[in-house]
Amino acid sequence: MARVVVIGGSGHVGTYLVPALVERGHEVMNVSRGQAAPYRAHAAWARVEQVVADRTAEEVLGRFGPRIAELRPDIVVDMISFDLSSTQGLVEALRGRVEHFLHCSTIWVYGHNAAVPATEDDPLNPFGEYGTTKAAIETWLVAEARRTGFPATIFRPGHIVGPGWVPLNPAGNFNVDVFSRIARGEELVLPNLGLETVHHVHAEDVAQVILRGILHRSAAVGEAFNAVSPQALNLKGYAEAMFRWFGHEPRLRFQPFEEWKQTENAEDAQATWEHIVRSPCHSIEKGRRRLGYEPRWSSLLAVQEAVAALIAAGRVSGPTGWA
Repeated sequence: MARVVVIGGSGHVGTYLVPALVERGHEVMNVSRGQAAPYRAHAAWARVEQVVADRTAEEVLGRFGPRIAELRPDIVVDMISFDLSSTQGLVEALRGRVEHFLHCSTIWVYGHNAAVPATEDDPLNPFGEYGTTKAAIETWLVAEARRTGFPATIFRPGHIVGPGWVPLNPAGNFNVDVFSRIARGEELVLPNLGLETVHHVHAEDVAQVILRGILHRSAAVGEAFNAVSPQALNLKGYAEAMFRWFGHEPRLRFQPFEEWKQTENAEDAQATWEHIVRSPCHSIEKGRRRLGYEPRWSSLLAVQEAVAALIAAGRVSGPTGWA
């Protein structure tokens, strides 16, 4: 089995990935700032070596890459690189020392999709700082894999979902009160005709892509894989399903976006715009074919599990007697 270093392993995906790696017999080190706990308790965490490091501060000093190399990893999973120079510094420190390097990217590297579902062979057309930066990292890593043999694999999560945090809601933002309004059977107003799409993925299924990439290394190196649920949802269908899940007939009304945003706070309106202007919808056939990826969770089941946890935590007001 391998020595695996997970950078940022205390977050959404790491909550599932790190215990799964331990259960498969790997020696696992979690590198984090030590300020967050996993979302779920698991006995496997007792066998994980915790390495406390402030990546940003150590990169300023040129220490982060060498520090990861000093851990002597066979495999590195980087969940939290958001800057090309950060990835480049880490790769240079690991070059010739690791068997596999897996980088967490995002479906936002696609930007506008000319055809859906978008596949990994479609060109990247990002806009906005996050998607553009992630696309630059991907492009550089793939070139390094093909030009120099650096063993990089890229995975592109959709809108990550799981118990312990708020899912992207049917209005295309993260206002938890949207779920409470649906739970009470109140009218929900959606932008435009509600036909823009969102593409969730359960954090456990993102972990599955990573695990299968490690298992099928020869098929994964030099490649990118979409990490999403089997199907995207449009906002209207998503809202209708959630109303019915709570036992209500849907009560929806629609407004042109420019009118709709006047009734929302600026942060929610901007989040909605960022999601609907992209309207992601992605194929997982490459992951299925090359890695054997088969998501356990549909978008709706993943969201419903997360919302049930929010109700249990008192963050969503469910209907009386609902369970």
